[in-house]
Amino acid sequence: MTELFAPSHLLYLLYGVVVGLTVGILPGLGGIAGLSLVLPFVFGMEPMDALAMMVGLTSVTSTSDTFPSVLMGVPGTAAAQATVVDGFPLAKQGQAARALSAAFTASLFGGVFGAVVLTGAVFAAKPIILSIGFGEQLMLVVLALTMVGMLTGESALKGLTACGIGLLIGAIGTAHVTGRMRMAFDSLYLTDGVPLVVVGLGIFAVPEIVDLLCRRTTISQTGGLGAGWMEGVRDAIRHWWIVLRCSGIGCLVGALPGLGGSVVDWIAYGHVAQTSRDRENFGKGDIRGVLAPESANNAKEGGALIPTLLFGIPGSGSMAVLLGGLILVGIEPGPNMVDEHLGLTFTVIWSIALANVFGTIFCIALAKPIALLTTIRYTLIAPFMLGIIFFAAFQASRDWGDLVALLAVGTLGVYMKRFGWSRPALLIGYVLSDKVEDAVYQTVQAYGFSFLERPIVIGLVLFVAFSIVMALRSKRRASIEGKPEHVPTRRTPQMIFWAILLLLPAWALIDAIGRPFSMTIYPITAAVATLVPLLLVGGRLAVQRGPHVLFYDSTHEADAAGGSRAELYLLWLIALLALSALIGFVFAVAAFIFVTLRWSARTSVAWSAVGAAVFVALLAALGKALVLEYPQGLLQVYMPMPGLFF
Repeated sequence: MTELFAPSHLLYLLYGVVVGLTVGILPGLGGIAGLSLVLPFVFGMEPMDALAMMVGLTSVTSTSDTFPSVLMGVPGTAAAQATVVDGFPLAKQGQAARALSAAFTASLFGGVFGAVVLTGAVFAAKPIILSIGFGEQLMLVVLALTMVGMLTGESALKGLTACGIGLLIGAIGTAHVTGRMRMAFDSLYLTDGVPLVVVGLGIFAVPEIVDLLCRRTTISQTGGLGAGWMEGVRDAIRHWWIVLRCSGIGCLVGALPGLGGSVVDWIAYGHVAQTSRDRENFGKGDIRGVLAPESANNAKEGGALIPTLLFGIPGSGSMAVLLGGLILVGIEPGPNMVDEHLGLTFTVIWSIALANVFGTIFCIALAKPIALLTTIRYTLIAPFMLGIIFFAAFQASRDWGDLVALLAVGTLGVYMKRFGWSRPALLIGYVLSDKVEDAVYQTVQAYGFSFLERPIVIGLVLFVAFSIVMALRSKRRASIEGKPEHVPTRRTPQMIFWAILLLLPAWALIDAIGRPFSMTIYPITAAVATLVPLLLVGGRLAVQRGPHVLFYDSTHEADAAGGSRAELYLLWLIALLALSALIGFVFAVAAFIFVTLRWSARTSVAWSAVGAAVFVALLAALGKALVLEYPQGLLQVYMPMPGLFF
């Protein structure tokens, strides 16, 4: 308790809460992008301070994402999709205050409930954790990867393929056993692999911002909240059984690796809709449709921390980034969190509860001004967000390769989003790649193949098989019930993207030729595991006709809003890097913001220039505070720039 209420811990917890609330409010971002943005700043921080900041951020993103969901009808994050169904109709009926108040109350209860459940899970799980060896850890990782691939996204085959691609990206760099380079094209930058910050921002933040830029939507049409703040609190109290049940659902689903925020809101919403006698108002403005997903969303964070802290297996995409952040500051999640660092574990747990209290207070206090801010067009915000993303990516290793890698991974993310490939599966596969490789070697060295005879391992193998069968049946049913609008008129773009994905496992197999078996067993296994579902996807894309979840192309949905310009914005990002090589990163970003505001947001020349100048000033201040040298271009070679920037 002393560490929990220490001034520095509270300060960084509050900072994380503020960042998390901001990220949740801005449509297109989420906990993953928010954690990726702050990840570069945890280098050199005290572990407890860095931990407080990251936990504070991830705990409240699912609270503030209620603002855009209710006020705009646009999910602030993937975890707030179900809130839109009844929250936005309530806002249009003049009951936005009631909907927000009910959501914040349910979120507060869910967050505290998740912390309580996690506290009990620590004691209940301790004897199980201490009996787990290398073989059991390996099977837990396999279980996590299987559930991630099978349960995220509409297509099980696409999910498994995306998970395998994440494993292969994690194999790039130095082999653990031999210390020799593999799959790195002899690039010095890739010696340590692709940084986690770059992968997180590229896969999630860049695609969402590009998509919203393409749509050119106005965030909200009205800044009014209406009345009914206390009515929303009374709604949460009156429907306490729904809030309690859905909080329990959130904890349970959050603890299952691979589910998390992308589905927990729909599970909770579906549960309430199916178990209620009077269902006619669902989808038209039923307050129960707000309470259910919001209580589950915040409770899931406590559930997701169970496998993350106690087993070192991320329970969701944001937990994957948090896991990477914990490792960066020297905290190794796993059995030691219970055996040797129990105090640290409880500090993390109750920081979640405290962050939810702070987050709820802030959201209520800032509701009216935030409602006005949401009337701003997203095209006015997106250029600055892209500049911040490139800045954050550069903090990964402060190398030009960070920017190039961000563009490459971001392009991959844009088309994964367009064609319905599971991006959380890729990220979690990437984060778990090191653990998979280490677990394989440790298990073989300690037990050989006799580890398959251990009771817990046998139980996990059976559970993996059961989960695969059930997921396949569920996905097959989804395939049969696929929506006709998800069937594109052109398959060529999807086949081209499929062929590009095929290059990565092919390169892994080619690169393994002539190398020692100890350094190639992992990439070969990952490549084969990726090729099998990938080839099945390609075969179905080539021959199958009719509605099917494999044939998804979101361009058809975006066209109605004038949003088929993703390639143009990707070309703009390429131009940003080319211009950075010519005149330097700072001035290139300024030019990018000016042009984007002028062309996309239709602002005047003067206001576009002011926006660019403000961002340059921000970069200058950050560069001076962090003793940071931004990427220089040819201009700096012949014309030295002020020390404020370089």
